[in-house]
Amino acid sequence: MSNIDTLSVNSLRVLAADAVQKANSGHPGLPLGAAAMAYELWANHMNHNPKDPKWSNRDRFILSGGHGSALLYSLLHLFGYGNLSTKDLASFRQLDSLTPGHPEYGHTVGVEATTGPLGAGMAMAVGMAMAEAHLAAKFNKEGYPVVDHYTFALGGDGCMMEGISYESMSLAGTLGLGKLIVLYDSNKISIEGNTDIAFREDVSKRFEAFGFQTLVVEDGNNLEEISAAIKAAKADTTRPTLITVKTKIGFGSPREGMASAHGEPLGADNVIALKEKLGFPVDKDFYVPEEVYQHIEEINKKSEKAEAEWNQMFAQYVKAYPELKELWDKYHDENIGEDLLENQEFWAFPDKPEATRNLSGMVINRIKDLVPGFVGGSADLSPSTKTYMKDEGDFSKEDYSGRNLHFGVRELAMTGIGNGLALHGGLKPFVSTFFVFSDYVKPMARLSAIMGLPTTFVLTHDSIGVGEDGPTHEPVEQLAMLRSMPNFTVFRPADATETIAGWYYAITSKKTPTALVLTRQNLPQYAGSSKEALKGGYVIAPSEKEVPDAIIIASGSEVEISVKAKEELKKEGIDVRVVSMPSTDLFDKQSKEYKEKVLPKNVRARVAVEAAADFGWGKYVGLDGATVTMKSFGASAPAGELFKKFGFTTENVVATVKSVL
Repeated sequence: MSNIDTLSVNSLRVLAADAVQKANSGHPGLPLGAAAMAYELWANHMNHNPKDPKWSNRDRFILSGGHGSALLYSLLHLFGYGNLSTKDLASFRQLDSLTPGHPEYGHTVGVEATTGPLGAGMAMAVGMAMAEAHLAAKFNKEGYPVVDHYTFALGGDGCMMEGISYESMSLAGTLGLGKLIVLYDSNKISIEGNTDIAFREDVSKRFEAFGFQTLVVEDGNNLEEISAAIKAAKADTTRPTLITVKTKIGFGSPREGMASAHGEPLGADNVIALKEKLGFPVDKDFYVPEEVYQHIEEINKKSEKAEAEWNQMFAQYVKAYPELKELWDKYHDENIGEDLLENQEFWAFPDKPEATRNLSGMVINRIKDLVPGFVGGSADLSPSTKTYMKDEGDFSKEDYSGRNLHFGVRELAMTGIGNGLALHGGLKPFVSTFFVFSDYVKPMARLSAIMGLPTTFVLTHDSIGVGEDGPTHEPVEQLAMLRSMPNFTVFRPADATETIAGWYYAITSKKTPTALVLTRQNLPQYAGSSKEALKGGYVIAPSEKEVPDAIIIASGSEVEISVKAKEELKKEGIDVRVVSMPSTDLFDKQSKEYKEKVLPKNVRARVAVEAAADFGWGKYVGLDGATVTMKSFGASAPAGELFKKFGFTTENVVATVKSVL
């Protein structure tokens, strides 16, 4: 290791230690132990240009162990991303700083993914590698590798313990993602102590079983050894690679090798001891030798040259393949799909009873012809969720050009991978499973919402209508769960028009994920349904009076019994308005005037009807209203019997409306 390399690695360590100490909060252990591998990767093996952080062919780096964010911020500072300053490092973990406790995508320039939950970055890295492979298969021509980059993920023992890593890396090995390289910071320490208390498996053998090339770096401070391993990883183009790098947590400090180095500031005296050992001035905080900055500047010039060469190649590619340039622009057009609002063919549907999952499948096969970057799949459920795109092929180790993705029975990893596909750029992904299994989806869907990714979730078999499969497969509380999440749109359509509207919203969303919650059973088409569904709630069956006697609010399959109840009440001289509410999220965003028009305040007799928990309906029905909802889990029986058992009948809705008049 040259002197300048040593100075650079130790600069990363000192910056990270100072940031954590200044905040009196954070995780110094990973940054101190993993600084050498991070430096070697960024300085000598990654194609990236800090002056153009969004260069499409840059190598991606994901810090899956997001608690070690002080390392990432120190890297971004040294390499000049977003002019992240030492003042920013000194604001680590403080309000409105560019250096929050865990890396946040879209907040700090150079952060490729929001990583907090351990293992999540591993799944997102797999998604990015899948995106690279797919786009390369679509666009690369001989002599023109316009999509040709690596995805690197750095994680520790905690990432390896989480189940999402098992799921996602198993799929990565199956798919032979040769440009995925995982750096495993193996220091054998977690919060509670030595990992032997809960984690003794041979991680390399596990990854070998997945289909990975596995390499080991015995000395995590040996740059030559790390470099050789990364080169060997790149040389194997048929398999992803795991590089186990043996490190010491808290390296160089008096807490080296101790569990306390993981998530506690080192302490002022220990930071001084660290600086003394590394040969840095103890009276200067956030100090970086000038020659380190100059050294990094020379490295960045090489990076700028790499992008310039790619730009030159791409310009020649455009001339040689103008039709592919046109397609490239469509893949990267954030506004694609917006003109579908007035496309009559897109909004057409067969006028017959149909399950909304089937209607969704119809729309998916329209979108795939209009939005070329539209890709997706299910957790081994596409025949049931109706998410297979006809004539588009299967994404596989043998053919990365296929648009149908097969995630296997891996809901959690599927969603994390979907996030990675969206983060990469150029693709509009969807993922799918049964609605009840959104419990497995939710942790990564939450990251979708935090990152502002327009991932689409196709969630079918949406109620007790699942029937004979029983309560384990019948969602009750899941609508409330997803509706409670900020920046997440839940859309439960009642018929074809509303299903198409839900998909239109999802495919044109730019910063918000969408869950389409769909039925297994057939539903009728309504004369009153319209594109107003895009407002979240609207009058689907009006009253004859300007001010109705009562209002029934329903979503999805329960609109049917609500409309029938309206007709029955009419026979008794009770004039009711039916409001279809496919999306409370979208309705809440409408103007006060529109909401008053749909749900006038002076009509206090209101009933909400939904085959799910009543949580959240109170703000729409008020203290004088009532709900026809689930009060328990479901049961195993044919759907018709269950709807009757739990009160989802026209007669019960009629009685409930009368009770609030």
